[in-house]
Amino acid sequence: MSFHSTAAQLVTLAAEGGEHSGNHESLNPYLTGGGALVALLLLLWITTRFNRDR
Repeated sequence: MSFHSTAAQLVTLAAEGGEHSGNHESLNPYLTGGGALVALLLLLWITTRFNRDR
């Protein structure tokens, strides 16, 4: 497979993907973002608990 044919296939795939939003109906962006924020804050809290050498 050459670089040109691979690039052409990727362009075709990207053009077909524009018809769909890519989001599932059951995914709530606020819930997903809030869950990620809580997970990152929990990791930050755990990291600061173990880093007491300051």
